Amino acid sequence: MDKELFKKAAIIGVGLMGGSLGMALRNRSLAGEVVGMFRDMNKMQTAEALGAVDRGAAELSEAVEEAELVVVATPVGISISVIQEMIPFLKPGCIITDLGSTKGEITGAIEELLPPEIFFVGGHPMTGSEESGVEAANPYLLENAIYVLTATEKTDTSALQAVKLMVEEIGAQCMIMDPQEHDLLVAAVSHLPHLTAALLVNTLHDTGVNLQKALFLAAGGFRDTTRIAMSSPQMWRDICLSNREMILKRLEVFKKQIQELEYLLGQGDGESLIREFQKARETRLNIPKRVKGLLPGIYDLVVLVADVPGVIGKMATLFGNKGINIKDIEILKSREEEGGSIRFSFSTLEERDRALKVLEDEGFQAAVR
Repeated sequence: MDKELFKKAAIIGVGLMGGSLGMALRNRSLAGEVVGMFRDMNKMQTAEALGAVDRGAAELSEAVEEAELVVVATPVGISISVIQEMIPFLKPGCIITDLGSTKGEITGAIEELLPPEIFFVGGHPMTGSEESGVEAANPYLLENAIYVLTATEKTDTSALQAVKLMVEEIGAQCMIMDPQEHDLLVAAVSHLPHLTAALLVNTLHDTGVNLQKALFLAAGGFRDTTRIAMSSPQMWRDICLSNREMILKRLEVFKKQIQELEYLLGQGDGESLIREFQKARETRLNIPKRVKGLLPGIYDLVVLVADVPGVIGKMATLFGNKGINIKDIEILKSREEEGGSIRFSFSTLEERDRALKVLEDEGFQAAVR
C-alpha cells in the first residue's frame, strides 16, 4: 500500500522541530517531496545533508508553490505574518498546520485571513529538546509523543483527518481539542513551570549569601528542577505574550497556593503540610511514564564505583556497544582511594532501564533516581 499522503510538503522554519518532522515524513515516505524554506544557504545545505528536506528554497513563494501541506515551524511571534505572506502562493485545497506552543491567537487570526479553499489545522507536538537548530533534528523525536491538533467549528473535517493521519503515521499519539482548552492546559503544565524555574533561579541572587556557593550547592535537585530555565529567552517571551491570558489565570492559582503554604508554615501546621505534600505526590505519580511529554525528559542512574582508572570509560563503552546514548555524566562524590558515585542521565526511560540492566549484568552497583 502506498503510504504517500502528500505529493509535496513544505516546511517553513527547518530547525529542531521542523527538521525532525521533515525527517519523519521522508523516512516513512509520507510525502513525495519535502521542501524547506531557508534564508541562509549554509543552513539549507546542512538540512539537505542531514535528510531533513529533499531540497531547499530561498523564497517563500517557491517553497509553498503546489504544496498540499505547509508546516509552519517558525517562532510563534511571527507565525501569523508568515502565513499571511504565503496565502497568495497557495493552491486550492492546501492544508496549513503549525508546530507552535500556543493555539488560540494563531487560530483566531488565521481563520479570519484564509480564503475558503485553503485550510488550517493547528498543531503542537508535545516533545522537544534543550538543543536547537536543524543539527539537533531527530527523525524519532516525534515517535510516541503526544501530538495535539486543535479544531474549531470552522475547521475543515477532511483537512483535520488528513493531518491526524500524518500524525499517526509518524508514530505520534494524536489528541484533538479546542484551541482555548489547549492553551489553558499548556499554561498549567509547560508555561507556568518555565516561569517558576526562571524565578527559582533568579531567587539565588537574593539569598544573602555568596552566589558561587549557592550555585555549587544547586548542582543536585535544584539543577534538575530548574533545567527548563535554560531554554531560549526570545522563544519564551513570544510564548508568554501569545498566551498571556491563560498564563495570568494560572499565576492567580499559583499565588493562592503560595499564600496557603505561607499560612501553614506560619501556623506551624505540620499535619496540613503532610496532606499538601501527599496530594502533590499522588498527582505526580499519575503522570504517564511511557510516553514523551512536552518537556524533554531526563532519567538518571547513580552508580557506586571503586577508584579504578578507566571505570567511567568502561561504563560508557558498555552503553555505546548497546546503542544507549548518554545525555549527561556527573561525578556526585569522589572519595580518594575509595571511589565514589557517578550519575548518568538519559533522554528516555527505556534507555535508562536498559543501562541499568547492562551495569547490573557487569556487576556494577547501580540504582535509579
